[in-house]
Amino acid sequence: MKKTYIVTGAHGHLGSTIIRLLERQDCIVRGLVLPAELASVTNHKNVTYFMGDVRDPGSLLPLFNGISPQSTVVIHTAGIIDISGQISPLLYDVNVNGTKTVARLCLEKQVRMVYVSSVHAIPEKTKLDVLQEVDHFSAEEVVGAYAKTKAEATQAVLDLVKQGLDAVVVHPSGILGPYDSSGNHLVQLVKDYMTGKLPACVNGGYDFVDVRDVARGCLLAAEKGKTGECYILSNRHYEIREVLAMVKKVCGGRKIPTLPMWMAKAAAPFIQLDAKRKKSRPLYTKYSLYTLKSNDRFSHDKATSELGYRPRDLLRTITDTVTWIRHNLKPKKPSLHSA
Repeated sequence: MKKTYIVTGAHGHLGSTIIRLLERQDCIVRGLVLPAELASVTNHKNVTYFMGDVRDPGSLLPLFNGISPQSTVVIHTAGIIDISGQISPLLYDVNVNGTKTVARLCLEKQVRMVYVSSVHAIPEKTKLDVLQEVDHFSAEEVVGAYAKTKAEATQAVLDLVKQGLDAVVVHPSGILGPYDSSGNHLVQLVKDYMTGKLPACVNGGYDFVDVRDVARGCLLAAEKGKTGECYILSNRHYEIREVLAMVKKVCGGRKIPTLPMWMAKAAAPFIQLDAKRKKSRPLYTKYSLYTLKSNDRFSHDKATSELGYRPRDLLRTITDTVTWIRHNLKPKKPSLHSA
């Protein structure tokens, strides 16, 4: 019997990339999308899309119709990435309650689950510490609304493992890459620089990883991951100015100032007010700036040794991201003359 993959968040950056990989395999793929996203996807090849909401257990049941539990894997990517710093009812409902709903259904249907958590769910420790996988998660030990919801959701999944759930957890770092149509903040950073909308760079950075490597890591976790284990899917630290220098190398662009962190933090409230006035989304918030100076010394040694996970160099990621933006989003100013 062919293997069946159920992918929640199938319209999202990671979910849609996982489906792209699965299209090349001899398997059955069922993607879950929200009602508003259904018009943006089309059933094709071995992929069928279902309309539903992770907060509504009844809407998820059609995904499991006619499956063989032994040959089915649920990859739960659905979630809200929020850099505002405040836990909204929607953020909690989707990231925590939605994950609990999916996990309980996987337990009930006796299917394997890969839960896409985040490195933000892992306590930071000190700047000198290398961050590795942990086996317990608490919202009290991490900073920021998004991190707190992912920590609580991750612990909920591990608690259900003790009740018989066959689940594996993966922790991606900052995801970047082509194929995004859902509003990835890092892809927006690249696009805003390409179109001349990014006013300044910030002195800081993070561990950035290619979405295709994370997608492959999820499939490797489904195949080789040990039940109840967690795997960090990271790459390495890159400064924001390095990322933008790569974009400039690939497509050209003007020189923009790099703000020291104290100045960026002082300007953040005004940037957010301006974004609200323009009905746009700010990239620099108090929480995102905090993240750019946080400990991101993540080790993916466990995923490499146990799963065969190997991330690519970020320049390849940037090159493909720029190409994808040019081809799909057709910005009015795809490249700018170098200063």
